Amino acid sequence: MHIRRADPYIQQAVRALTADGIEAGLFHTGAAAGDEDFPGHRERLDRAVTPRELAEAVAAWGADAAVSISLPCENALRDAAAKAFLDDMGIPTVMTPLAATMSLVDKWETKQLCRRAGLPVPDGFRADSDLLAGRGLFVPGYRDALRVQAARIGYPLLSKPVWDSTSMGIRTLRTPADLDAYLDGCLGAGPEAASAVVEQVVEGDLCSVDIVGRPGSYQVLPLCWTGRAGAEPVFTFADLRWCGAREEADAAFTEAARTLMDLCAGMGVHGSVNVDMIHTGGRFVILEINPRIGGATTLSCAASGTNTFASLTRMARGLPVAEGIAQRTGWAIEFLAREPIAPAVVAELRRRVRVVTAHELVIDGDSYGDIVVITLAEGEEDRTVKTLTELHETTGFPAADVMGKISSLLSR
Repeated sequence: MHIRRADPYIQQAVRALTADGIEAGLFHTGAAAGDEDFPGHRERLDRAVTPRELAEAVAAWGADAAVSISLPCENALRDAAAKAFLDDMGIPTVMTPLAATMSLVDKWETKQLCRRAGLPVPDGFRADSDLLAGRGLFVPGYRDALRVQAARIGYPLLSKPVWDSTSMGIRTLRTPADLDAYLDGCLGAGPEAASAVVEQVVEGDLCSVDIVGRPGSYQVLPLCWTGRAGAEPVFTFADLRWCGAREEADAAFTEAARTLMDLCAGMGVHGSVNVDMIHTGGRFVILEINPRIGGATTLSCAASGTNTFASLTRMARGLPVAEGIAQRTGWAIEFLAREPIAPAVVAELRRRVRVVTAHELVIDGDSYGDIVVITLAEGEEDRTVKTLTELHETTGFPAADVMGKISSLLSR
């Protein structure tokens, strides 16, 4: 994703380093970056850069320490391998070690880690594309074994590639015939075949949380609510995403947060992980633990007055970081505008409310429109709804459906 997903917190962290006489450098594979993205040394690398090449580029610049802020997961894996080379070069790197990262980018392995830690996960099974296609060991009963597992769990089911992220590749399997077609197609002998996790559908509220730190010192940022989970896969940024008042759920999350911190400590997590969950029936069901910053990091920082990127740079400098569960200091709301927002409208929005960021959302080179994050203090809900409603009536922005969701959220 584009570096501006982290507006304005990377810039704040870099300015703090500069104030302490420390030069910061950004090594990236995305679009061109300017001072407004990263006010320091910038070096653009090929998207196919290898971990060793990345490590050599960082070392050639003269780095004393390094921090990984890459996403999605395949880039985090590259950075974890680069960390091994950098550590050998005497350049300590804030990134979860490679063995733990490899476990967390594998959705099936993550499910087993959570089960062993006592964290609830959706019931499911792993479907291996090599065994289905007859590559390697011939297992004639494998397909029937998967059918039996699916019948035990019950339809509908969700399938998702073992290795992928940002909700890509998720499919709904409503019947045994759907499963057979899926096994023949996506998991068969074709060039796009990939092993998958097939699991039960869990309905509830999607949420996300970031955990930042190192063994012995972790901070859990506030919960971010990202949509509704059900049988139909949904694009990560399709719904209103927000961080704000939800006291009952926050209280219920406390025990899960402690368990997640213990799991991170046991794996040697060093940096940031992002946990995707479903809140249902008063409990939190774990979907994924991504070994990287999350897509909602900006939201959690905005609602809590924290800065994940400043915490990561403090870790790189060997300085202490905050611990425990961070408290919210207000609301943060994120929404997507499918069409580019006119600069004059953005300027008017900034005049009326506190805008954290407003920029184009780019994922893997594709544009999804403009993404906006605003923040407000508790007690400002009615004023904010009134202000945004007036803006909508004069400019058409935010769109009517988005305006309805914001109004409903802040009037609860």
